[in-house]
Amino acid sequence: MARKKSLLERAARALCTAAGNPENITFEGKPMWQSYLSEARAVLVAIREPSEVMVSAGQDVASWKSNVGEAWHAMIDAALAENGSGEPV
Repeated sequence: MARKKSLLERAARALCTAAGNPENITFEGKPMWQSYLSEARAVLVAIREPSEVMVSAGQDVASWKSNVGEAWHAMIDAALAENGSGEPV
């Protein structure tokens, strides 16, 4: 069974791919995606505090305590729908 990738690793791989680089090509002796870890960490730090829209979306999920993953998805979906000004798109 393949090891499950951490959120930080998945974010770094996504940034690497978005920059047009192959994730696993070797760069300075390690996979290229690893060179995006600091940027990925910066993004996670930036979104650590949810926006009002995210909080509202998380609260709207019924019985979130029993399904934290569903609340997380709703909150991230709400963040992705924002236009950068804190307003829903």
